[in-house]
Amino acid sequence: MTGTPRTLAEELRTRTDRGLVGLLRARPDLLNPVPGDVTQLATRAGTRASVVRAVERLDRFVLQTAEALAVAPDPCPYDTLGALMGGDAGDPAVTAELPRAVAELRAQALVWGPDERLRLVRTARELLTPSAAHPSPTGLGPTVAEAMAGMSPGLLQEIIAAAGLPTTHDPVTAVASLTALFSDRARMAALLDTAPAESVAVLDKLLWGPPYGGVTDRPAPHLRWLLDRGLLIPAGARNVVLPREAALHLRGGRAHHTPEPVPPALSPATERDPQLVDNAAANQAFTALATVEELLKEWDLGGPAVLRAGGMSVRDLKRTATALDTTEQLAAFWLELAYAAGLIASDGEADERFAATPAAEEWLQLPDHERWAALAAGWLAATRAPGIVGTADAKGRALAALGPHLDRSPAPEVRRRALGLLGTLPPGTAVPATAVLARLQWERPLRSGAPAAGQAPAAADGATAAPGADPADDLRSRLAHWTLTEAELLGVTGRGALSTHGRTLIDTASDSTAPTPAETTAAATRAAALLAPLLPEPVDHVLLQADLTAVAPGPLRRPLAEALGVLADIESKGGATVYRFTPGSVRRALDAGRSAAELQEFLATHSRTPVPQPLGYLIDDVARKHGQLRIGAAAAYVRCDDDALLSEILADRRAAALRLRRLAPTVLAAQTSPDQLLDGLRAMGYAPAAESTAGDVLIARADSYRTPPRTAPAPVPDGPPSPDPTLLAAAVRAIRAGDLAATAERKPVHAPAPTSGALPRTTSAETLATMQAAVLTNSALWIGYVNADGAASQRVIAPVRVEGGFVTAYDHTSDEVRTYPLHRITGVAELADDSV
Repeated sequence: MTGTPRTLAEELRTRTDRGLVGLLRARPDLLNPVPGDVTQLATRAGTRASVVRAVERLDRFVLQTAEALAVAPDPCPYDTLGALMGGDAGDPAVTAELPRAVAELRAQALVWGPDERLRLVRTARELLTPSAAHPSPTGLGPTVAEAMAGMSPGLLQEIIAAAGLPTTHDPVTAVASLTALFSDRARMAALLDTAPAESVAVLDKLLWGPPYGGVTDRPAPHLRWLLDRGLLIPAGARNVVLPREAALHLRGGRAHHTPEPVPPALSPATERDPQLVDNAAANQAFTALATVEELLKEWDLGGPAVLRAGGMSVRDLKRTATALDTTEQLAAFWLELAYAAGLIASDGEADERFAATPAAEEWLQLPDHERWAALAAGWLAATRAPGIVGTADAKGRALAALGPHLDRSPAPEVRRRALGLLGTLPPGTAVPATAVLARLQWERPLRSGAPAAGQAPAAADGATAAPGADPADDLRSRLAHWTLTEAELLGVTGRGALSTHGRTLIDTASDSTAPTPAETTAAATRAAALLAPLLPEPVDHVLLQADLTAVAPGPLRRPLAEALGVLADIESKGGATVYRFTPGSVRRALDAGRSAAELQEFLATHSRTPVPQPLGYLIDDVARKHGQLRIGAAAAYVRCDDDALLSEILADRRAAALRLRRLAPTVLAAQTSPDQLLDGLRAMGYAPAAESTAGDVLIARADSYRTPPRTAPAPVPDGPPSPDPTLLAAAVRAIRAGDLAATAERKPVHAPAPTSGALPRTTSAETLATMQAAVLTNSALWIGYVNADGAASQRVIAPVRVEGGFVTAYDHTSDEVRTYPLHRITGVAELADDSV
């Protein structure tokens, strides 16, 4: 193709395959389905939904460039665009970065044409062009021609006369004359030199937007001066607008108040020892593992009930926070982290409740670094946002932990980008969260929050423009803030800096912002291998103390931790965990089937200090009383060889609720269940034991409750998935082939010429003869084909063999050899000699 392209489709045809691959990678929505040819690709690239998605992914300077093109003449020379971005005085940074911005807009098919005639695609211009209903972030208003459309010719003549211009008899010429005046720097400066100071002050207030203001029925003299000369143009009964050309003169030619060609710096930076950062991150990673393990232990026998609307109640969240010794907001994070890793879920029963999954059992048996990898991979890919728990949705309903409506599809991208920014810093370097948020807002301004547009009109005689919304309140900024907090809790960062294993976690083979689950898992595994040497080694001993406590000098090995957790209560956590022995905890161990001798041996084996006498006495004393009373199911009964002890129980007022009566000197009957009788007597200070129907002591070891097999929640995608290189290459081949079929020049046939887009029509005999001739001459043909589903298409083929009612040919459209039934071919035409 030669000459200047007249349409976007013509320009796309001139692009290399690499250029089309770049377009499809940047805008993957164009691939669903794969366009049939370049014309379809250009049409789809200009649809409103696709353009909105593409514009939302522009950085601030590229977006400012597109906004400047929207207020520039169409088409716009590159030099005119440069003047709009840098102003009359110029800006070296803008000059240096503007080629990148234009190239980015071209690559995404939002701008086309040579530098002398840059054109913003029509849909993007409609989105970004200023209007009364949708003001531009530039703060500019309509042009003189747009603002004066529909104005009476008499009023037009009065305005140009007041502005010192010769009167005309043509409204179009009058508008052009006024536009030329406002665009001429020297003449416009001379006109403003004669303006009253109050008039200039009004223009200054409307200068950077919004350009609309209110006036009364009888404007003040300084406003009348502006209205008479067209510097303010009526925009309704009581509104006026500052025309675009006048505003640009007052701004010194700049479309934006503050162009931002370079991203904000990640500063101030604080340098720390990378080893200290890694150690801090490892300590927090171990704390995260302990917290999730404690959550699973808390829910070992089943968790809270599931609300009818989904999720867990506020009361249950508070209970979970108390059990984890943390705040409700952090408890929601730990819950969602375990949920994302597939460790907890709802059981799906009629009385639905949450519980640990079978995968939790497997997770608990893994080494610490592998358990961390599972949590980190689940967190990084999750689209659920724990930070919004407790807030209200669009209908005013509170969002519950583990409930629906917590998915925010941009979350994985924001997490990776926020951590990626930390990864660009030298190892051990930390920056304030505000610096990271500012960079993210520059990279995606439209997705980070609404631009400073849509503000209420200002009063022309004194009111100023309303401030924009706080950018820190938008979802993307909140997601980034939560990411930095959660990364610290999970041990991905330490003391605000990205750890060594954190850098490996976000280092995937994919170039896109959405790596595959396999890539994420592989990166987490590599990161865990770096974390493993930094995690504390589990210890196999405790230090028993005379005050009935035991100190674990580090993380205990799992069998020891489980056994000690039954025998003692955790009193405090930290670098060293303190366990306290009580009569109740010792009785719990005896109920679990351990004897006093076994408990004494267990403590002696695993303690680096001798078993204190008070602890030995406590175990023996509880064991001596344990099982002296026996309770079984009649309704329930109490059996004891010491009839004096039974008499003591009967005489106790606290036993009245149990409704006991003596059946025999050594047996009492109760009208309560065995469990209630056990709890009642234990509350009175006795140590009864349950027995079976055979009279054996029952071991009170509750079975763990688990849900049926569950998978981790699938992330909610943010738009179409990123295409892989194979799909991109195949799509470009299909588009090229389809374009060849649609645009190839054909020789005339002995039939009425088909209209544009119609299938060729020939008789069966003509079709067969043409096919046979093409086989002999090895030439290509243009055919119309209708498949078995009735779908019609045009194809360019090179016939190889014709026999048995079928033609075997190389199909340029699909880039493969295929066989077609002749009866499904509507017609055939030869291509021009230079078409293929």
